[in-house]
Amino acid sequence: MGVEIDRKLCLTAALVGAASRKDLAAAFRRVNPATPFDLERAHKWLQGRAVPRDHRVYEDWARLVDLGEPADWIAACRADAFLARLCARHGLARETLLSRAARFGGAAAVRRGAADIRASELVGSYVCYSHAWSHYFRGRLIRASLAIAAGSGPQRLLGTYSEALPTGQVQAEGAVTMAERALYLDLREPRGGIQVVLWLFPPTPPVSVLGGFMTGTTFIGPEPQPSVTRIVMIRLPATDPRSDRPASAYLPPGASLAADLAALGVPVAAPDAVDEALAAFLSGGAGGGFDQIPWAAYRTLVELFDRRWLEGAEDISGPAP
Repeated sequence: MGVEIDRKLCLTAALVGAASRKDLAAAFRRVNPATPFDLERAHKWLQGRAVPRDHRVYEDWARLVDLGEPADWIAACRADAFLARLCARHGLARETLLSRAARFGGAAAVRRGAADIRASELVGSYVCYSHAWSHYFRGRLIRASLAIAAGSGPQRLLGTYSEALPTGQVQAEGAVTMAERALYLDLREPRGGIQVVLWLFPPTPPVSVLGGFMTGTTFIGPEPQPSVTRIVMIRLPATDPRSDRPASAYLPPGASLAADLAALGVPVAAPDAVDEALAAFLSGGAGGGFDQIPWAAYRTLVELFDRRWLEGAEDISGPAP
């Protein structure tokens, strides 16, 4: 069964300079005059309503794009992998191919393709910095790690958030969802104890940084307190061995995030500017980038409204028999 055939055909049309389905079919005939690629079926393929079932279509497709890959790879690869190979093999600019593919496939194909490619660009490892929630570490920043991996089926991306706390490792996993105006992650411990939700700015290529809010309840402390913090995530270099070490711990007061990033293998050309920008993002706003509701304030509300509710219920029910 072919994968993302509509998007890959649009990219193929961009490669060969096809302006219409007729042009694309002619390109297939150039590599094989007896090709089973035809206009009627191509219409359904390009709409995402069907996929080629004749293996010879993929064989001719492999010859046409000349990526050095077999027919099975052409059928099974994702659109972002196909795009990357087209650009590398033929020395073409990614944005150029995408623009041509957009003109060929129309607005709907552009939206679908852009969403897939943006999603694929999120895959990687990130070091995370946010305000500590536990009152034992009030005023400190905590370093955590986030891994985003490709999923399967309708869930295209999966996230794993980890903190190495004095009480042990905390790890929450779940869906990474690309919405029109935000990126959000709904992550939970597999055992069901901890949940965090992250609402982030929409990512932009090359996705070197992500940022927004994280909310949940305190992990360490005598009482769970609803909490929200600004959070920033910096992508780690995949090839640097230092990026594989656990990136979680409470940072000492006044720690330089630029120095911490450099220790993790992230290139930092201007440490002072990096520290200034990260501090402005994490600690800006009226609340200094962090807010937490004390349990006592909530308990006062509960007692006030519980009493009024109970008194009202007693009036309605009348005197006890």
